[in-house]
Amino acid sequence: MINQEIITVFEAFERGGNIVSVNQITAGLINATYLVETDKREKYILQKINTFVFKNPDKLMENIIGVTKHIRDKIKEVGGDYKRENLNFLPCNSGEYYFRDENNGAWRMYIYVDEALTYNKPKNNDTFRSAGHSFGRFMKLLADYPAATLHETINNFHYTPARYKNFLNAVEADIKGRKAVCEKEIQFVIDRKADTHKLTDLIAEGVLPLRVTHNDTKLNNVLFDINTDKSICVIDLDTIMPGLSLYDFGDSIRSGANMAAEDEADLSKVGIDLTLFEAFVDGYLSETAKNLCDAELDNLAFGAKLMTFECGMRFLTDYLEGDVYFRTTHAEHNIVRARNQFKLVADMEKHMDEMNAIVMKYKEKYTK
Repeated sequence: MINQEIITVFEAFERGGNIVSVNQITAGLINATYLVETDKREKYILQKINTFVFKNPDKLMENIIGVTKHIRDKIKEVGGDYKRENLNFLPCNSGEYYFRDENNGAWRMYIYVDEALTYNKPKNNDTFRSAGHSFGRFMKLLADYPAATLHETINNFHYTPARYKNFLNAVEADIKGRKAVCEKEIQFVIDRKADTHKLTDLIAEGVLPLRVTHNDTKLNNVLFDINTDKSICVIDLDTIMPGLSLYDFGDSIRSGANMAAEDEADLSKVGIDLTLFEAFVDGYLSETAKNLCDAELDNLAFGAKLMTFECGMRFLTDYLEGDVYFRTTHAEHNIVRARNQFKLVADMEKHMDEMNAIVMKYKEKYTK
């Protein structure tokens, strides 16, 4: 039997047909997500927004609707399939793009992209190249969108100096008495203090431009066509904010070009896969090379290192604070994750010249 709450929320949106089935999608960690099918063979994604994480759904949806409408118009200009290459959100009967239920819960709905799938790790180099193309196209389509008009949905999300300050506070407080078992990891972070403000300094100097950035560019935030295995569009737009192209590029490499999963405890398996790195650079720069400035292109490889370092620092901070942010499955989970990310940072440092050379290779290829 279909939950009456789902029926009530669904009927608050402009849509066709009546519900015949509802299935919860459990892959996401933040919002409650449901696949709804109707008697008119239409499919929708109905989501309850996590207002503990995203406290201002009005501003969140203002960001998303503004950006998706901009992308839709760009796709239509070139004759593309905007219903498949973009997320299309539906308004409520009231005209708003989210609905408040009787318990003040916030809901939204968009058209389901059929015959699509996601990957948690690259299937092969072509998969990662296609993902790079998709994230690059996303940035290119939004190159002329006024980033300053976007709201911050999570304050200081990729502001590394603030993350470093939080880390130092956690070390000093040591509320769980864990400092003694991670002195080596603490020193690893302190030794790289200068890295934490390199990009923010360049922003302050006016060298790096703020752009519309996705800020959560894991591979599983790209939809792939189930028949062609080519990327279709970028999804999960909750963290769209003003930011740096280097953040999006870097997080993609951090999560997709590691030879091992981010919680692999055997550090001998952890390292940067340069063939995957090159594949992503190829796809990404095929779309963005002519839009990015020299300072962005010159710092792409560093961006990969910084996002990996920042993530490891966040894992270590959470471990010191008692595992209050990241979901864990065992007591050592966050320190294992931190060590994994720091090993990847160290490996990137060894291969930084090669990574920069790969970026320059494709910069030259796509800016001729």
